Amino acid sequence: MNDGAAWFFWQRMSIDHLGKKRATITPGYLIPITLTYNIDNNAERIMSNLANDSLSMTPVAAWLAEGQSSQRDMLASLQALKAQAHSPFNVIASHRHDRPEIFEFADSTYIEPSKTLLDSDEQIIPEPITPRWQFVLEQAKQHNVKVLLTGRNGIDYEAQREAFSAAGIRLLTGATSVAALECIDDKFAFMQQCHAHNIPVADAWRFDNTAELEALLSEHGHQPLCVKPVTGIFAQGFWRLDLAKDDGEHYDSFEHLYFTEEKKINTAQFVNAYTHSQMIHERPIPMLLMPYLSGQEYSIDVVCEYGEILAAVTRHKTGKIQHVGYEQDVMDVVIPLIKAFGCDGIVSVQTKADDDGQHRVLEINSRPSGGIGYTVHSGIDLTQVGFAYWLGLTAKPQLEDIAQKIKPCQVRSLMMSVKIEETDAE
Repeated sequence: MNDGAAWFFWQRMSIDHLGKKRATITPGYLIPITLTYNIDNNAERIMSNLANDSLSMTPVAAWLAEGQSSQRDMLASLQALKAQAHSPFNVIASHRHDRPEIFEFADSTYIEPSKTLLDSDEQIIPEPITPRWQFVLEQAKQHNVKVLLTGRNGIDYEAQREAFSAAGIRLLTGATSVAALECIDDKFAFMQQCHAHNIPVADAWRFDNTAELEALLSEHGHQPLCVKPVTGIFAQGFWRLDLAKDDGEHYDSFEHLYFTEEKKINTAQFVNAYTHSQMIHERPIPMLLMPYLSGQEYSIDVVCEYGEILAAVTRHKTGKIQHVGYEQDVMDVVIPLIKAFGCDGIVSVQTKADDDGQHRVLEINSRPSGGIGYTVHSGIDLTQVGFAYWLGLTAKPQLEDIAQKIKPCQVRSLMMSVKIEETDAE
């Protein structure tokens, strides 16, 4: 090695928050960097210069933290974007579990800290660990990360927005304040906020005990109703009740146990189960009673910035087929909704039409939907549109231009399998 020269070894790696290796480290390539310095400088100054020069030579990076179900598809889109981009960038992924089927589409990967650790006998041992957001921030600084999509833990990251901004990292949590994210997650507060902004929204009435539920059923039982928890994902806790059925009949008492995907339950059985639930008694779950809307349901994938929609694709489902396109009458509801909540990043919206055909908002999910990968079939890959802009590869997208480029299509999702190799868990 010549005096004043140093080499840096670039690696594709996978390590956890304790520094333990989780995947084989593959050889990288060597980059010679010529340095000049005074021989009287101390070692600390030399190492500082080395670190600064190393960071300046590191390409910018985009980081996708743990998501719900679309992290793999989005990473694949970013790799496709990287292959055609004129400026280099790296793709980083993290998850609280070792997920090789996700990590295979990332250049570098990390295991996010978990709240508890397991010893060799599978007993939970509480142990102070670095908070997830702090661990990610420390690694992001080292990798010259410019964009971080937080996925499922947005509120934890949002509370530290100033720290990420100070590091030059564009933080994408779905909104720009903890209060906004909490309002989005609380479906009752969300409905009230929509009403305050004159946004068509599905009505809802909250109940916290059997007496309140029975009073609401007595008041609103003249119409088709459904129930769901105040907070939750993936239709968890959602059930259609059999009040006000046109034929006057009730759902069969065994129907909800047999046709589970129909999400239908006899009203008396629901009330009885709710009243005598040990789970509800020990851990009360705030619930909502709502009119059941009979019209078409839509999912809308949205790329947005500080309340402005930059790009969006609408989807609705008939049977097993997803119809992908851009429905203006749906967007007429979504555009003011995103503005009202100051949404920021990549989010998804659900709407449903009432008996009169009016599209009403059901909810905002402050993270990408599981079906965002479907958008690529329309000619618009929303993951690429958003990250190309936030990484500085393209100009700011304009919704009108994006909408004109969308080619309506039909999509059927397929089940696939991925071979998982055993990794070194030392």
